[in-house]
Amino acid sequence: MAHSDTEHRDPDCLFCRIIAGEIPSERVHEDEQVIVFRDLHPKAPVHVLVVPREHHRDVRDLAARPELLAHTATVAAQVAADLADGDFRLIFNTGPGAGQTVFHVHAHVLAGGTLAEGEM
Repeated sequence: MAHSDTEHRDPDCLFCRIIAGEIPSERVHEDEQVIVFRDLHPKAPVHVLVVPREHHRDVRDLAARPELLAHTATVAAQVAADLADGDFRLIFNTGPGAGQTVFHVHAHVLAGGTLAEGEM
């Protein structure tokens, strides 16, 4: 079932505003379900965010849409292959104690070179 951007949008959410084009971002991929843009404070040679267009607070909420969660992971792999060697780390910060600062689910994709165990 398709959902429109406005149907699942929080007007106060930073990522909803980026998705709507109200705030600029350096997009590297977009499709009907997700957008991917470069992180403003990269922790690796390639550090992008895969953000579902639908507003879900965190990955626990996104789990209610398993096909969208799967698409997010598939796009992460595709972007890691396009921008780096295909090896990547996929991170969902979930909750303030885990470092989540924007409460719109997003996957950090870190790739390029050898990533240290403690990064991110």
